[in-house]
Amino acid sequence: MKMTENFKIISSFIKDMSSETPDAQTFIFVRDRISKYRLNIDINSKAVKNGIIEVNTILKFTDQPEILKRSHFEVVYTSIVKVEKKISDKKEMEKIILCDVPNKIYPDLERIFLNLLTDSGYPGIKFEKKINFTELYKKQPN
Repeated sequence: MKMTENFKIISSFIKDMSSETPDAQTFIFVRDRISKYRLNIDINSKAVKNGIIEVNTILKFTDQPEILKRSHFEVVYTSIVKVEKKISDKKEMEKIILCDVPNKIYPDLERIFLNLLTDSGYPGIKFEKKINFTELYKKQPN
C-alpha cells in the first residue's frame, strides 16, 4: 500500500547560482583537479504562511580549503511546499523538509548543477552516485 503524500511542491526555482573562477591560471589548475572536488549539501527551510514552507537545497562544489587556486560553484534551489494541515509532528515535518522534498527535486537540481559546471568550462563531470536524502536523514543524530 502506497502512503499518500502529505505535502505538495507548488513550485521550484533557482534562488541563487554562482560559479567563481578568479583567472585563467586558476581555470587551468582547476581543470586538472576538479575530480578531487567535493559536493556539499545543505538544506534549510522557513515557514512562509498557511502551511507553506520554503525549502532551500544548497549544493556547493569546491576543493579543500587549503588549496589556494580554486573555483567555487554553488546553487541554491528553492522549493515552495504546501504541507497538509494535520502535520503537527516535528519528526514528520523534518522528514518532509530534509528527505522527501530533496529526493523529489534532486534530478532537476543535479541537471541544473551539471549544466552550470559545463557552462563554466568543466564539461563531463559526473557525480559518482545519486544523493540519497533518505539515507542521509536516517544517519543524522536525533
